[in-house]
Amino acid sequence: MEIHSSPPIIIIGAGIVGLALAQGLKKEGIPFQIYERDENLDHRTAGWGITIHWALEALKSCLPRELFAKIDDAQVDPEQGRQDTGRFLFLDLEILKPRYVIPPSPRKRVSRSKFRKLLTEGLDIHWGKSLSSFTPSADGDGITATFTDGTKVDGAMLLAADGSNSKTRSLLLGEAGALHPLPVRFMGVTPILSEDEMRPLRSIDPLLFQGSHPETGYFMWFSVLSTPEANGSVGSAQPYYEAQINLSWLFKGPEDEVPPTDSERLARMKEMARRGSGFHEVLRRVVDGVPDGTPVREIKLADWPTLKWEGNGLVTLLGDAAHPMTMYRGEAANHGFFDACKLKEQLVMCYGGLKTQGQALEDFETEMRERAHQAVLLSRQACLDAHDITNLGPESPDHSRTLQSIRFPVDQLTDTTA
Repeated sequence: MEIHSSPPIIIIGAGIVGLALAQGLKKEGIPFQIYERDENLDHRTAGWGITIHWALEALKSCLPRELFAKIDDAQVDPEQGRQDTGRFLFLDLEILKPRYVIPPSPRKRVSRSKFRKLLTEGLDIHWGKSLSSFTPSADGDGITATFTDGTKVDGAMLLAADGSNSKTRSLLLGEAGALHPLPVRFMGVTPILSEDEMRPLRSIDPLLFQGSHPETGYFMWFSVLSTPEANGSVGSAQPYYEAQINLSWLFKGPEDEVPPTDSERLARMKEMARRGSGFHEVLRRVVDGVPDGTPVREIKLADWPTLKWEGNGLVTLLGDAAHPMTMYRGEAANHGFFDACKLKEQLVMCYGGLKTQGQALEDFETEMRERAHQAVLLSRQACLDAHDITNLGPESPDHSRTLQSIRFPVDQLTDTTA
């Protein structure tokens, strides 16, 4: 498809979902312009890692073939990725034994920053553009976006992938689009580990694992962010790994708030690993070993079960802008990529004359809203269930919902305590 005379589509947000959509439109010859509030690609930290699993095929159909072929280069461990078992473990953190295991399935564990950079290939991004407002064009056939620097652009439609704190969602819905804070607190660090320090952790799983403590309910996530081969330290005097360690806990009162400083946060993480019967020695050692002065990031957990908005055939949302959810099912990015694929398919039909623009956006929103609303609620439940391993199992009165909520299909689940 080659379309050159149509007004460009305005994409708001050059995160991984907005970029995936842009690549899909470019592949189909549909004109667009993409605007991002960050000043450049390295303006801020781009997050930790993401696992692409059930949306792999959708992403493959969306991206140009040569770009999809490069995804392996963005993996946290490209070598392991070529032989990955694809299993997911949920551990009892006290005894370091899997409580549940899900059988293998295809996945790609990628560095968010590397993957975002990959998705910018061949795209002309307008950096430093923060959306202020939008209005229908004077002729009613398009839309005008206004940015905080006073500039205006005209386009056929506005597609917003501007994140969980979406300005576009706020403009569309006002207070009805506000995030819902959750009663869980979450912190994370990115430690540098030697090969000796990493070895016992990778023996549990080469890429990632998660679990909770039966006495305290504390949840832990561990994953590899880079290997010596991936970060360039291989062959040096001190080859190293980068890792991701996250701890979370239920909020029950003021004493459960995240401390204000990095030093206090790190002390809290180390205290959590020792509280009660404590984490297993292997896990306690890696938390205790995080050096003083390490930045500790707080993530404020909140979501928004997707509601209907009135975009009048001119504006829609996708990715975290449309369905911000917690990370406990590892599905946010997957839903975002699926959004990009489905929206691209609708726009191909629109620009091919098979649908009106309004019908294309309505059909996209109808499918996405039903899928995403349920996904947000399941991820919310997962966030709570993950902190109660003793009731997380087939013996639970509501075990079907509970187990599905943490991405363990009940018909494939193996309870290792049975």
